Amino acid sequence: MDYDPVKDKFGGMIDGKYWPTRIFFALLQLFFLRAWYVRRAIHSVLKGREGSIRMLDAGTGFGQFAYWVAKKYSKVRIHAVDIKPTYLERAKVFSQLAGMDTRVTYSLDDLTRLQASGPYDLVLSVDVMEHIEEDERAFQHFFRVLRSGGHVIINTPSDQGGSDVSNEGDTGFIGEHVRDGYSVEEITRKLTGAGFVIDDISFGYGLFGRMAWKISIKWPMIMLNKHFVLGLLLPFYYVVFLPLALILNTLDISSKNDTGTGLTVVAHRP
Repeated sequence: MDYDPVKDKFGGMIDGKYWPTRIFFALLQLFFLRAWYVRRAIHSVLKGREGSIRMLDAGTGFGQFAYWVAKKYSKVRIHAVDIKPTYLERAKVFSQLAGMDTRVTYSLDDLTRLQASGPYDLVLSVDVMEHIEEDERAFQHFFRVLRSGGHVIINTPSDQGGSDVSNEGDTGFIGEHVRDGYSVEEITRKLTGAGFVIDDISFGYGLFGRMAWKISIKWPMIMLNKHFVLGLLLPFYYVVFLPLALILNTLDISSKNDTGTGLTVVAHRP
């Protein structure tokens, strides 16, 4: 089962279109539980902050989090980077259509050789580090570009079945990742080794979240991988199953998960 080809097809369908992209971004924020955890972490870091805030969106992808932050927090100025030129161009076009191109800038950049200089108040990295072999170099660059007291938020699969790995021989999306996921000990060691102080590490996709993932993401992806035309059935599928998935997501983020297949880490530069 492959995730990126399906994601890229959707990206091509909405490319250069304002309302389809806005709707797509809203659906990503709604369906993906990791977005719920990331939004909560961002709010915990930015609430009560005054004055201008600079954020580095490290691995912006389609640019959905840069857009969400710019829309939600008017004082934040964002520099979004990615290693994929196609993704950057799409994000840049949408930013112009949304009238946010004065607050969000873009550049092609490799996180292990980061050219951005900062200083930033926040570095955001969502669903990126599991793709990077030289992750410790990226963490060192995050530390370098942050001002003293600045925060980094990292959301990534854990080693508790992240990347959709199972004992049933289902490799899930593992083909796209250089590691299955992080243990708490590993990501703590690597971040503190770069100089960070850990503020919070929380598991997402516990029992409820994993159930929601299968219902709202995994099974529809299996359908789309079989044949993209099956996507015509998805509206009927979601009428039935989306309310259940959202209830499960709500239960997951409201719970104190002792384990889970996702990790959200908040740390700061002292």
